[in-house]
Amino acid sequence: MNAEAEYAAIPISVTVNGVRHEAVVEPRTLLVYFLRDHLNLTGAHVGCDTSQCGACTVHLNGRAVKSCTILAVQANGAEIKTIEGLANGDVFHPVQEGFREKHGVQCGFCTPGMIMTAVQLLETNPKPTDDEIKHALEGNLCRCTGYVNIVESVKWAAEKMKR
Repeated sequence: MNAEAEYAAIPISVTVNGVRHEAVVEPRTLLVYFLRDHLNLTGAHVGCDTSQCGACTVHLNGRAVKSCTILAVQANGAEIKTIEGLANGDVFHPVQEGFREKHGVQCGFCTPGMIMTAVQLLETNPKPTDDEIKHALEGNLCRCTGYVNIVESVKWAAEKMKR
């Protein structure tokens, strides 16, 4: 059997940021590469390819997941939200705004994953403590900020979302 036959393409259909997409992918294609290479949604970053850093975090059927751990074929039929779909037009999501207001960004590489994780946290826990924020974000690594401003950014967003 030749290598091409081993990796026969598989059709998938996903809804990403409210738009339905149909594509044909190799079975081994990771969701993060499908988003980046097929849909040109480059907000989910490839940081480690081992699910350690969280830079590739997206929402899959409403749940924050590391898209480097999921095959695109596993997402067939799913609803996916990426950082590109978080804002409402020109209006930032409160978590995005919080990262800007409280300087939760330094180099920015980890930021999309941090934001997507924080959004899910605030959807499930609208008044998290500092420890709860830190626990929720522990699967997302930042090499620049020391996390203090990231935690402050999430707290700022939680306050804004209460109104």
